[in-house]
Amino acid sequence: MIEAVMLWNEPNNLSHWDFNLDCDWRIFAEMVISAARAIRQVNPKLKIVLGGMSPVDPNFVRLLTSLGVIDEVDVVSIHGFPLDWNHWSIHDWPRKVEEIQQVTSKPVWVSEAGVSSFGAEEVQAFGIQRTAELLLPLVERVHWYSLFDLPATWTATTRHKEAEGSAYYRHYYMGLLREDGTPKLASRSFPEGLGICQWFHFEDHRLDLATEWLRKLNVKCLRTGLSWADSYRPNAEVWFDRQMHALEGFDSTVTLCFTPEHLGRAPHHTSPPLRPDDFADFARWTVERYAPSEASRPETLVASSMDGLISVGG
Repeated sequence: MIEAVMLWNEPNNLSHWDFNLDCDWRIFAEMVISAARAIRQVNPKLKIVLGGMSPVDPNFVRLLTSLGVIDEVDVVSIHGFPLDWNHWSIHDWPRKVEEIQQVTSKPVWVSEAGVSSFGAEEVQAFGIQRTAELLLPLVERVHWYSLFDLPATWTATTRHKEAEGSAYYRHYYMGLLREDGTPKLASRSFPEGLGICQWFHFEDHRLDLATEWLRKLNVKCLRTGLSWADSYRPNAEVWFDRQMHALEGFDSTVTLCFTPEHLGRAPHHTSPPLRPDDFADFARWTVERYAPSEASRPETLVASSMDGLISVGG
């Protein structure tokens, strides 16, 4: 079941939104507001979550509040990796949550929190336990990043890649499972109540193994994503249907992000779109297909046509 849709991912991080292309945040605001309103038209009861902030920045919330964004969402989310990338202690998690709670009345979720096993698996095992102890009593959702290590042949989504030194390679060791699917130390004592954030690439070979392990770990809440850019690939609809069908047994937060190259101000997935309403069209299509309101829910998946997005029915 889809319990929430998240609009974008880490917008205040250059690896996901290139605000250098246009420093006017009204473009992002317009995109999120139009998408949120499109979702409400389809399913007014579905939770809408603002893409998780990284870094945690109350000034960013103030800015989006002034632009009308916070009024349109139900939840504000944050990300944190204090043992790997952030310049604050893992013990500061309650303070980071409070910083955001002080500038918004909306609930705060931690939609990504993780620790790499880059140096030692024992560090990750400590990190998952301490993160759960600190955050589960404070917020409604905590999604641990992630279930799988990133395959060594894949590219991590960061701005400077290998130039980041060891910080870049930590991306590859965030999973509770190694690339070959074998479990790490932290998986042996997965805290009750903790969710998982696991991104799936297009036609990801790990999907079936992921659902098996999520059930084994007794995970109830999952965060994943559907790529707007991938929606223009051949057979995109087939893959999206397969992914969402496989994840039906979890309370899922589905993140919508990544700009199609031909729709951006620059040909890159981090680019602001030329037309913010194009993203709203994708959000509407997603909710119509995978999370319609009870009043309009079909007995089976019914195709929804959208000009220039996904070709339905072959």
